[in-house]
Amino acid sequence: MSRGSRNNNVRGPTSALTEFLRASGITPTTIARRAATQQGQQQQQAAAGPSNGTSQQNQTAASSSSGRPSRAASRRGANRRTSGYGSDNLDEDDEENGEEGQDENGAEDDEAVQEPEPDRPAPAKKRKLTKAAEAKLKAQEKKKAKGKGKKGSDDEYEDDEDPYTSLSKSMWSSNSKPPVGDFEKCARCDKQFTVTKYTLAANPGPGWLCHICAKASGKDPFKKPAAPRKRKAPGDKREVVHFVENRLPTLVNLCIKVVTQYIDDVESLGDLNALNVEAIAKAMARNRSLYVYSLLLVVFKLNPHSTPENAKLFYNATNSKLVFYDATTLESLVYLNPSLTSLRLDFCGQLDDTSFKAFNSSLPALERIELLGPFLVRPPAWKAFIKAHPNLEGFLITQSPRFDLECLHELVSHCTGLKELRLKEFGKMSDAFLDEIADNLGGQGDSESILEYLDISCPGSESCSDAAVVNLLEAIGASLKHLDVSKHDLLTDKFLLGGLQQQTHHLESLAIAHLPDITSKGLTSLFNEWENPPLVSLDASRNPELLTDALEAIMQHSGSRLENLNINGWKDVEENGLREIGRKGKEVQKLDVGFCRNVDDFIVQAWLEGEDVNGRKRGGCKELVELKVWGCNRVTASCPKKPGLALHGVESHIIKRT
Repeated sequence: MSRGSRNNNVRGPTSALTEFLRASGITPTTIARRAATQQGQQQQQAAAGPSNGTSQQNQTAASSSSGRPSRAASRRGANRRTSGYGSDNLDEDDEENGEEGQDENGAEDDEAVQEPEPDRPAPAKKRKLTKAAEAKLKAQEKKKAKGKGKKGSDDEYEDDEDPYTSLSKSMWSSNSKPPVGDFEKCARCDKQFTVTKYTLAANPGPGWLCHICAKASGKDPFKKPAAPRKRKAPGDKREVVHFVENRLPTLVNLCIKVVTQYIDDVESLGDLNALNVEAIAKAMARNRSLYVYSLLLVVFKLNPHSTPENAKLFYNATNSKLVFYDATTLESLVYLNPSLTSLRLDFCGQLDDTSFKAFNSSLPALERIELLGPFLVRPPAWKAFIKAHPNLEGFLITQSPRFDLECLHELVSHCTGLKELRLKEFGKMSDAFLDEIADNLGGQGDSESILEYLDISCPGSESCSDAAVVNLLEAIGASLKHLDVSKHDLLTDKFLLGGLQQQTHHLESLAIAHLPDITSKGLTSLFNEWENPPLVSLDASRNPELLTDALEAIMQHSGSRLENLNINGWKDVEENGLREIGRKGKEVQKLDVGFCRNVDDFIVQAWLEGEDVNGRKRGGCKELVELKVWGCNRVTASCPKKPGLALHGVESHIIKRT
């Protein structure tokens, strides 16, 4: 059959590769014929031996040169063949076998080609050729390669058959997915379902799963494939430098370090004063060692078998003050120190109602309590504690989501002598809390309120309003020395001018951080017209809308006495306002100017060394011991420094490649 007589149209669901091979004369029929021919020659060579195999090849070559074989011989040879194809015989002896079936003009004998029978077994693996046969084969390949360039006709092109003899995937695959829209039975529940593009194969197979069974197997057929993660280019990292002077530790610090390190071997702390004992306890809490909770045993006695041996170091019946910096392992508590009047417990999340009840009977002289994180104490336990300690003067609690309005009513009703009150990060904080404090702790008649410390910062659910805060300051503002209303987002200039300016005249410390609705104009008016002594501490951070005029008013009013100043986030304050800190803040010890964009090396120099006025240095923060410049990109590692100053947040602009 000539190449031009073939029909190259696509027939059936065949792939593009299969159609291309068919157009080139490579079909399952020709592949099977070549495979059978190769197997017959191999069997003859194996039976005749090396010499017979060589003569057989010579006879084959002679018959190819003399002309095409007879039709009967072709039929007899076809009958002796075994159907199938050999994927192991793809690249050897194909060309010489192809020459046997062609005449001088390259025409193939189509009648000699016989269709392979599907029920016949596949051919065995081809054996290795002898050295003589390999040499003959190589010679024929070289001869044919030289003559390839001279051939030009289509028939001669067909003579070079493609050695690829394996079937395409579409011809041997029997487990292909059925077409979309067909009906299939689920391999698991045997229900009939319609095949879609989301249909999944059963595992283990064979068969396919319906959508319900696919989901039940833990696979979501509708889940989109995850997009490949793009690898990010390595970014630049700036090295942040902290300039802290490494001082030699004092003899007391060295002793405390040694005592803490060998606390198990210490039999007694001797005549150490309360300050040093507290320092040892702080060092132990910092290390989070197993013995940090032993300090609590000064007040509460554990089981003798579970009590650490170093607990006896802190036993003292004359203790009046106890500070415990890590109370994460509270146990059943029994009173030990009858004269304790002040107790501070940090990280006391394990303190529950049962443990808290021991405070009622065991600490009758308690006047001040400070707790951080008593999450598990419920309202009944709070009420019982308050009723058992009517002489409380300090009630400072942080993070207590269960403390409600009824507990506050019991507190302000029974403990009328409160001087310190902290209700920080209370989830139920509201205007009703402030009204309750104003009604019970405010001045009655000619008597004035004695509340000096008030912290209601960081409300959990909602901010208190201007009206409630102003009403509270009218009742207790005359005696306040410390006020913290940070993160009450609803407070505005009305709170500044109607509350602070009019009702408070003895404040020493003020925290108004994160109040986005106050303006620079309102804060300027407050400090320009405020009849209050200069502040010692001011935290006005996280108020990005405040400008230079507000900072100048602050320094004009409180610069002579101000020790702690935090204006972190005042992004638009100008250079002249920043220099006012160095000109008038001679007593400033801690300064935070993070994210103030105009801070640079020259301003830091003016703060540390003062400014030149007529050839002499004027001003400067002589007492400055801590300076934070986080986010101030214009401050470099070359900025001025001085002994004793801790400088934090300097970006050295040294690029590090990751």
